[in-house]
Amino acid sequence: MLHHEGISEELFKKAALSQLDLEDLELQEESTKLLNQLGKQDSGWSSWTFQKVIKGLRSHSLIEYDTQNDTYSIHPLVHHWSGTTTEGNQHMQNLIVTIIGLSVSWTFTDKDYTYRRTLLNHTINCTASVKLEEINSSIACRIGLIYVERGHWKEAEALAVVVMGKTRRVLGDDHPHTLASMGNLAGTYGKQGRWKDAEALEVVVMEKRKRLLGDDDPETIMSMAHLAATYRSQGRWKDAEALQVVVMEKRRRVQGDDHPDTLTSMTHLAATYGRQGRWKDAEALEVVVMEKMRQVLGDGHPDMLTSMANLAGTYGCQGHWKDAEALEVVVLERRKRLLGDDHPHTITSMGNLADTYRSQGRWKDAEALEVVVMEKTRRVLGDDHPDTITSMGNLADTYRCQGSWKDAEALQVVVMEKTRRVLGDDHPDTITSMAHLGATYRSQGRWKDAEALGVVVMERRKRLLGDDHPDTLTSMAHLAATYSSQGCWKDGEALEVVVMEKTRRVLGDDHPHTITSMANIAATYRRQGRWKDAEALQLVVIEKRKRLLGVDHPDTLMAMGIFLLHTTSKAAWITRRRWTWWCWRSGNKCWELTIQTRS
Repeated sequence: MLHHEGISEELFKKAALSQLDLEDLELQEESTKLLNQLGKQDSGWSSWTFQKVIKGLRSHSLIEYDTQNDTYSIHPLVHHWSGTTTEGNQHMQNLIVTIIGLSVSWTFTDKDYTYRRTLLNHTINCTASVKLEEINSSIACRIGLIYVERGHWKEAEALAVVVMGKTRRVLGDDHPHTLASMGNLAGTYGKQGRWKDAEALEVVVMEKRKRLLGDDDPETIMSMAHLAATYRSQGRWKDAEALQVVVMEKRRRVQGDDHPDTLTSMTHLAATYGRQGRWKDAEALEVVVMEKMRQVLGDGHPDMLTSMANLAGTYGCQGHWKDAEALEVVVLERRKRLLGDDHPHTITSMGNLADTYRSQGRWKDAEALEVVVMEKTRRVLGDDHPDTITSMGNLADTYRCQGSWKDAEALQVVVMEKTRRVLGDDHPDTITSMAHLGATYRSQGRWKDAEALGVVVMERRKRLLGDDHPDTLTSMAHLAATYSSQGCWKDGEALEVVVMEKTRRVLGDDHPHTITSMANIAATYRRQGRWKDAEALQLVVIEKRKRLLGVDHPDTLMAMGIFLLHTTSKAAWITRRRWTWWCWRSGNKCWELTIQTRS
């Protein structure tokens, strides 16, 4: 049965106008027959016929019209009675699910997103009373899209498993549709943080396509790109990079330098460079992509705007926040105009701009925008959608940056509970929410609470991601900081040394995470009064950041400031006074206050 509220004429009209041909001819005939009774006329739709049917139902007080939303509702008691009479009638239930699926199209405009959001309650209601394996495969794929866009990964997975099983049984292991269904299931696993499961499927898909289609077939290349993305999610950046270079070169050769797929592969490679801290390499690729997108697709194309957003993110990572902000403002305004205020891409660009404000210390600007983002995602996607929960977490981080720790904590507790309930205890987003709450506890000096959460986060990441995953190493670094803050300097130092050695081995000597781990050890040395050791390591940090990021990068300036604050050198003491003057002249109020307080 459909849900008793939010029944629209649009649902039946879209289903009637669908061009989808079902494999089950009997099901196609029966769904067409039902839609004909409601208003389908050959290749068109008669609203007059539909309203005539509705008028008859309203005359018996069976349904009511909602003028505000232009939808119909059935009284709950009537709806319950109808459900009881059709209970056990799997054929009728399947027919209703089919009509919902027929109304879904694989297009992604703002109107499409908005329409599919209205189907969630109907979909949940209908699939709860039908055997999933009896749903037509083409319909199941469209129903799955409804679940995916609303972040209902478990429901999407269940349907993807059914589709894969059906295509495998009917068409065989090597049929293109079977391989596509395996790829879809792998994507659903990835959304749940189940990267090993995703990888296992993607390797099979890639190998089969290589054997059946050849190394250079676009489908084979796409499967390689998907596997590379899964490697990147696991922190296996070298493996991801190696595969992405192959993908990029193949697409250049097979499809041409300017083909959208080629440009997409360059974007993915740039993202992997960024994860490795190779921001100049990432920037160089992203500039090329943006210029080519502009030439090939035009300034207003969604992919062109995405390329601008990616480049803005890379500028931000290098501390070029004004450049990032300028691009992000353009992206936001264009997306508002082209896609609408409530389109997911528009909301994402608002979140990106808010993040750039936060990086510049413009807390109020960031907070104002993040509140809007949170309210929009809540209204558009629902309270429990992963994007809504993420927006709440971002707002909480901004509260924490302003010292509003109680507000941050209250929101982070909600975020943690929601991610736990919606995604599960072991989902990466759940673990990240625990880490953020632990950071807020640290900010309040609640070391024991922070330590307890930090241990859980570290152990879960070790179990799920492995000892050497960058996220695992980050959690070890946070726990080490908590130990040091409690005066347990030896425990903190021991953990920090492990982190530094692992990041050096996994990511390389010059990766930003490696350099940060060195700075953390230097800070622990200072707390123990080991000034010479601290000073020697801090100088290495400064030189590396100067060389890799530039003299004016905020991380370089911070490293220099810390050195000047703690060195015993007379020349450096004089420089420190000049540093305070520079901070005042440059408007760096945070550094000015820090240096004046600690001098």
